[in-house]
Amino acid sequence: MIAVNEPLLNGNERKYLNQCIDTGWISSEGPFVKEFERRFAQRVGRKHGIAVCNGSAALDAAVVALGIGPGDHVFMPTFTIISCGAAIVRAGATPIAVDSDPITWNMDINQLEDRIKIETKRNNRNLKAIMVVHIYGLPADMEPILAIASKYGMRIIEDAAEMHGQTYKGIPCGSFGDISTFSFYPNKHVTTGEGGMIVTNDDALAEKCRALRNLCFDAERRYIHHDLGWNMRLTNLQAGIGLAQLERLDEFVSLKRSMGQFYTSKLSSISCLQLPVHKTEYAENIYWVYGIVLKDEVLFNASEAMKRLQKLGVGTRHFFYPMHLQPVFTMRGIFNNEHHPISERLAERGFYIPSGLALTNTQMEEVAFAIKEVMR
Repeated sequence: MIAVNEPLLNGNERKYLNQCIDTGWISSEGPFVKEFERRFAQRVGRKHGIAVCNGSAALDAAVVALGIGPGDHVFMPTFTIISCGAAIVRAGATPIAVDSDPITWNMDINQLEDRIKIETKRNNRNLKAIMVVHIYGLPADMEPILAIASKYGMRIIEDAAEMHGQTYKGIPCGSFGDISTFSFYPNKHVTTGEGGMIVTNDDALAEKCRALRNLCFDAERRYIHHDLGWNMRLTNLQAGIGLAQLERLDEFVSLKRSMGQFYTSKLSSISCLQLPVHKTEYAENIYWVYGIVLKDEVLFNASEAMKRLQKLGVGTRHFFYPMHLQPVFTMRGIFNNEHHPISERLAERGFYIPSGLALTNTQMEEVAFAIKEVMR
């Protein structure tokens, strides 16, 4: 079986782990945590980095740090992972779903402003933020989104979980939000096993996030609490791995791009498949995953294609399932009777194929051959 994603570990990962063990610094108090925060923030052009236990926790802290709560509305793409919607709902706020662009699969900017105009006409004065999520290796078009946010007085939460090493018009992804977040799950370009990072230039937001990740202990009398936080700390062991991975980020991005182009060269002759966009006027894809969408002339859906590939020894994963169709939200009366056709089609007909950094050209040849057999 050719697996969907595998991290690439060697070099300094072992060295830094041994340092943690040899010095006894394995907890979140160890020196690798602060160094990882400093160097990651520097890499994405931000003043502050706050390491946390995972990317979902980063989103939770980001939403709360911005003061988003009951009565507030946050605009977000419906085509994304549950963590995005969950962070908004857990804070007591209302997510407002926006459909996808059919080509880039990111949030449709025209529909974003249309949704904002609708809420404005309803005299909704609690339009608090836009959560931007960069999807599958290609960034959202940030300039018009930033202009919209400024026009309507909203904050930007930038979920750059899949964007390690990516840029928008030469500027690092993760540098555009009032607050931005990353994930270090094993399928990311930089992994710590589990882990996440919040980055911001705002001193007050950074201070709030540091408190939230550490149970909001009082600075002078530790076990007095004036707010409720979480235990979201990242360990020194994880930070050591993350630091070693960060040192190789340019290598990983280059490898991912070459892998994406390899797949495209092998699959572009299959006319009934929509392949990822390689390049736009603002960014070149870094192929966090390599996704494909079955065009309408294919008489079966993604689930059937995936079953057939499984029989040929190729592992695959479904695309995201839209927020407005998630049972956990619809049961709560959120997104009642909404229809976002592009995102629904992506969920029904899209899946991604093995794209881990450890894949060889021979394995990718086997994957491409299997896809051709299934689509024959």
